[in-house]
Amino acid sequence: MIMPKLSSLRRSVTPQPAIPELGDLLNALPTPMLVLDGDDRIRLANTAAETFFNTSASLLAERGWAGLLPADSPLIGLLDEARDMAGGYAAYDVELSFVGGRTTRVDVLVGPVADAPGWRTISLQTRSVALMVDRQMVHQGAARSAVGVAALLAHEIKNPLSGIRGAAQLLAQNADSDGEELTELICTEVDRITRLVDRMEDFTDTRPLARAPENIHAILGHVRRVAEQGVARGITFRERYDPSLPDVMGDHDALVQIFLNLVKNAAEAIGQTEGSARGEIMMTTAYRHGLRVAVRGSARRISLPLEVCIIDNGPGAPAELADHLFDPFVTSKRNGGGLGLALVAKIVGDHGGIIEYDRTHDAEPRTVLRVLLPMADAR
Repeated sequence: MIMPKLSSLRRSVTPQPAIPELGDLLNALPTPMLVLDGDDRIRLANTAAETFFNTSASLLAERGWAGLLPADSPLIGLLDEARDMAGGYAAYDVELSFVGGRTTRVDVLVGPVADAPGWRTISLQTRSVALMVDRQMVHQGAARSAVGVAALLAHEIKNPLSGIRGAAQLLAQNADSDGEELTELICTEVDRITRLVDRMEDFTDTRPLARAPENIHAILGHVRRVAEQGVARGITFRERYDPSLPDVMGDHDALVQIFLNLVKNAAEAIGQTEGSARGEIMMTTAYRHGLRVAVRGSARRISLPLEVCIIDNGPGAPAELADHLFDPFVTSKRNGGGLGLALVAKIVGDHGGIIEYDRTHDAEPRTVLRVLLPMADAR
């Protein structure tokens, strides 16, 4: 008779781990999850739901929907609709307003609980990251369009412009005072168009960036010192940094250009408001776990855990422009060219990052320009 090996016997008697309790399983889920009874009362809420509603599970069960949402909330209506459905129910991109004024957009997934008639589960998937990624794809497409337009402008316009300016200068030599004034106007306008084309040519630089590990706080410190002596003179700066943040993988000069442009944009927005002497720009950094973005044309996903925010207390962008701020030639400034933020979006995209505009609705509304970047490889 062949005896089994001792190692095989040991493996065969190794006890299997017990199945976790329901509460532990719910708390392990990263998305907010609620369990409702037949009267739509909240009976269970996981940790993500407590964070989402900013309320403990016991208070959620005690206060119910009345303490969270207004009576006309679309979520209440969705629950009524879902009750008439035999199976699961889903609604996408739903705007929720909470008691207290906070708003957010979510995907709502409702499903029945087996062997418990009338009981249901509700999963709430926030839309902020999904919208951020979708918008970034639009920004990258707009930047690529700008590259083509810039190349066309440089080729088809700059050469004729130099000829027009030269002809105007020749005419000015034999012109009277009125003629000199007109030729000077021609030269001024030609120079203005040339500067615009020169700025557009920044988009045509498609060379890969010379990226290396960079200390983002050193870059932000340099940006602050430059801004305080120029575009943001007289504006109060505040910093809220995570000192343990790892290095960012980026091009030093390009990163300086990104954040100097964002600070300049914030300073100009503050200058358009009354009482601009109270203007304030806050620069923050943080490490955000879990955000991974798919690389177009590849199965690979990259992590973007480094968050840098430039926050100002200016009036923000008009609502009709908020979704298009990073498109070329879109601006709310009277004398703006609409290329600054478009160029920023291009450079952030060249780093494999994401930029997002947000407007808080707290007691003191603020404008937030959020940049998410990859960290340097520890190896």
